Amino acid sequence: MAEAERIIGTPDTPEAAGAEPEQAAGHAKDTAAERPRGRRRIAVLFGVAAFAYALDLVSKMIVVAKLEHHPPIEIIGDWLKFEAIRNAGAAFGFGEAFTVIFTVIAAAVIVVIARLARKLYSLPWAIALGLLLGGALGNLTDRIFRSPGVFEGAVVDFIAPKHFAVFNLADSAIVCGGILIVLLSFKGLDPDGTVHKD
Repeated sequence: MAEAERIIGTPDTPEAAGAEPEQAAGHAKDTAAERPRGRRRIAVLFGVAAFAYALDLVSKMIVVAKLEHHPPIEIIGDWLKFEAIRNAGAAFGFGEAFTVIFTVIAAAVIVVIARLARKLYSLPWAIALGLLLGGALGNLTDRIFRSPGVFEGAVVDFIAPKHFAVFNLADSAIVCGGILIVLLSFKGLDPDGTVHKD
């Protein structure tokens, strides 16, 4: 049977296929390892996103319940305060006249990240995209469920550094994820784990 398979070109061993045993075994091992590794990276992405989203959601619930309509709380004198405001614009208060547009953009970012997750094999990229996803979901939740209406809701911001815009934990996650993506791109690391050189 083995001789017949060799003659008709359907080998059952790496040696008969013309490949070194070590190479064939290594290739099979790499292929078998790729799927679990990809699933782990996806798990990291959604784990980071869930943590960032939950942290943002809980912080906003506390701010609305305990800080809104109350005087600001000084954390580091005048340099850092917790002050509850409602922001109808983008991150850090920009573009309040384009709330619906920013809502659509946030939804589009979430869809793109979900699609990109299928080709994700890089742990740093999983963390970066997880931060982006969690932050986008956090602010999108405000856009949908808070007043004045669906897709026009004002985001709850409360972190107020001196001489800077007021922001929230979702904004922080988005910025940190964006910075990490820029650094990874400069290093030439792609989401699929490969490294390219320009």
